[in-house]
Amino acid sequence: MTLALLGFCGLGKMGEPMAQRLAQAGYPLHVWNRSATKAETLQSAAANCVACESAAKVAAGADIVMLCLADAAAVEAVAFGADGLASRARRGATLVDHSTLAPSQTRVFAQRWHELTGGQWIDAPVSGGTAGAAAGTLAIMAGGDAALIDTLAPILGAYAARVTRMGGTGAGQSTKLANQTIVMTTIAALAEATRLARHAGIDATRMPAALAGGWADSVLLQTLMPRMIEPPPQASGTIRTMLKDLDAVEQLARESGAAMPVAGLVRRWLAQAVAQGLGDADISQIVTVELETDATTHA
Repeated sequence: MTLALLGFCGLGKMGEPMAQRLAQAGYPLHVWNRSATKAETLQSAAANCVACESAAKVAAGADIVMLCLADAAAVEAVAFGADGLASRARRGATLVDHSTLAPSQTRVFAQRWHELTGGQWIDAPVSGGTAGAAAGTLAIMAGGDAALIDTLAPILGAYAARVTRMGGTGAGQSTKLANQTIVMTTIAALAEATRLARHAGIDATRMPAALAGGWADSVLLQTLMPRMIEPPPQASGTIRTMLKDLDAVEQLARESGAAMPVAGLVRRWLAQAVAQGLGDADISQIVTVELETDATTHA
């Protein structure tokens, strides 16, 4: 069986393990990263992997290119900028974007990609964190052509346990932003619960075990509360990234006319953390940031 020729741009905390799993699955893979070291390291570890000096060279050697980038500005630069993917993309090439963007921005990019290359853009944001990427258990929420997503599913299965088409272009991003709303408001609730336990004289280190199996139990509780109590040496997901996602949630809510009072308050909390210099801290460290409204809301 002839394997698809793949490209991958963006070898950050999520992208690197995802690309590694594609290489381990045996796919011919061209990779690019803004800092070349990660791409060169991946090439050294896998004979089927070629490190490229530009996104354009990735596109020249691939029929399907995956992106996993920080924000819309990075996606636009890599896809459409000078020496970007579109400049040398194969006619009809597929772009699969694993980044998290506003759905309206995704639709603009998809139309632009089709006009320039004749190919299709699939929005395919992921959930599951770095651990899920390394284990191949990510959840992918996809938007775009149904038949194409079905064709892509076995390839994406190198790092995802589940690929669910949610609708047309942008639907994957809308679903991811709903996911991020749940995740971030839950993390905020965990931070408040951790504070309450500490102020009440409870040993907060015992909370995850005490709540295991109850209605408050969750992957987030078991993963994030211990990190709120004992800060991790390295961030697995940053406050700045979550603020970027909640900015996109706010934009989608405004465009769709949805009231989001809780998410809006959490967004303010994240913005205050960034203003205090905690943008690159692990998301668990919002537990250290007092909202300006706290003094007036305590009974």
